[in-house]
Amino acid sequence: MYLCDMEVGNKAIIKKMTANNSIKRRLQDLGLIEGTVVECVLKSPFKDPKAYLIRGALIAIRKEDCSNIEVEII
Repeated sequence: MYLCDMEVGNKAIIKKMTANNSIKRRLQDLGLIEGTVVECVLKSPFKDPKAYLIRGALIAIRKEDCSNIEVEII
């Protein structure tokens, strides 16, 4: 499953990132690294972007950026 497929209220652990180098680096700077627990908290009316709770911070991420992050629902 990918991060962009999560529904509001779901929690998951990041398993793998396959994004290109520039986007991958930016997402890692935001705290998205393997093993991190992520919770989908909000989605916009048009379903993009969604807001995720990552290490205590609420971060909105576009679908095209989070479609390369594999997660496992917990």
